[in-house]
Parts: sequence; C-alpha cells; structure tokens
Amino acid sequence: MLVVLPPSETKATGGSHPAVDFSSLSFGSLNSIREHIAADLVALSANREAAMETLKLGPRLADEVTANAALLESPTMPALERYTGVLYDALSPSDLPETGRARLAIGSALFGVIGGDDLIPRYRLSGTVKLPFADQPADAAPTMKRRWGTAITEALNDVDFLIDLRSGTYANLGKVKTATTMTVLTAEGKIVSHFNKHYKGLFARAIALSDTAPTAPTEAVDIARAAGYNVSLDDGALIFRVPEN
Repeated sequence: MLVVLPPSETKATGGSHPAVDFSSLSFGSLNSIREHIAADLVALSANREAAMETLKLGPRLADEVTANAALLESPTMPALERYTGVLYDALSPSDLPETGRARLAIGSALFGVIGGDDLIPRYRLSGTVKLPFADQPADAAPTMKRRWGTAITEALNDVDFLIDLRSGTYANLGKVKTATTMTVLTAEGKIVSHFNKHYKGLFARAIALSDTAPTAPTEAVDIARAAGYNVSLDDGALIFRVPEN
C-alpha cells in the first residue's frame, strides 16, 4: 500500500548526501521525464529574471532560482525531510519507523512521484508552472500535466492499495481512478481548506505508525480511529472530521 502526499512549496535547505542520482529514485519508469524537466529547469534558471517570471516568484524568493540552477549538483536529503510546512510538521517524519516511511510517497512537479526516503535536492517548481523546453521558444512552454502525460498514472496503477492525499493540482498530474481519497470536514460538515494539510499529516502519521499496513479503506479507517481520529467512509472516500474546539 502507499499514501501519496502533496509536496510543499517550502523546502529545507542543505543536505548531507551527494547530488541526486536519478537511477536510485523510486518509480524508475519516470526517470526520463524527470531528467528532461530537471535539465530544462536548470537551463531556465540561467536567466534569473526569466526564471522568476516563469516560476511566479517575488524578489524575496530570488534564492529559489539559485537553488534550481544548482539542483543537479547540490546536496540531497530524504524527501520526507526536504519538504516542510503544515502537513510535514504534523507528519513529524523524523521518528517514523523505516517500515512506516516506506508506506509514504510524495507527488512532485519535478519528480512526478517519489518515495519518502528518496534523496532529493532543494528545488522550486509548482505544478501550475508552464516550464519551457530549453531548445524551444518560451511561448511554446507546456503545462506540467502535458509534460507528465500518463506516466505518473501508469506508475501508480501498480500499487495494490493507494491513498491519494495530493491536492488537486498534483493529483491532476497523474490521476488514479482506483485511489482512495480524503476530504477534511468541520464538525458542521464544511470543507476545511488550508488546515486540511495538518489533518492529512496526522492521518498519514497514523498509517505510518501502524503495526500493519492497511490493505483496504476500512482498515485505514480502523487505524485512524485507533489513533483517536474521527474518520469514516462515504461512498468509498475517507472523511476526516475535525474535532470541535
């Protein structure tokens, strides 16, 4: 089974491992596309102004372009530690067991989908960006969805039981029809927007800490409830109800 998490725009800096080795990454069928996207992102970053415009970065984020320019040579760290923010704070991956970490993957505009322990560099690339090919005019830049085509879907179709916690942008890069999704609701039944990431992080942590991996949605519900969360099923989808304050 596998829980696929969304990435984060913010990422930890540095790393104690060598530069990215695409051949070592999970879902090796994605490597050709990964390498082309990485090369085009590095090429774009040679022109700071053009890169900031394409990536929609403000002046205070200029160092993100510097990171992109060096992404093929910069140090790496496990993906679960590279990504930061609300979801990853709740997930608190540093103390997860190896078996639990192996149940987690992360969607990515650059890598498609990667295992939680895959070693990756710092980078900045949103799923909404139109990244130009290095050898073609910028106005012919394709969407990330077009770049990935059906590759992510095909890679994830092999997973026996998939819980897809990706946000809409990243789910659209490679939808899996058989995946189990999750909606986070308030006690009154209203959809939780930004802070749904926090609860998805808590849910993923519960799955990772479970002695046994779930093989069906009902088992995932049982694990979440045992961890103290109000999770149920509605027409095959997971519903996480946020406790009242």
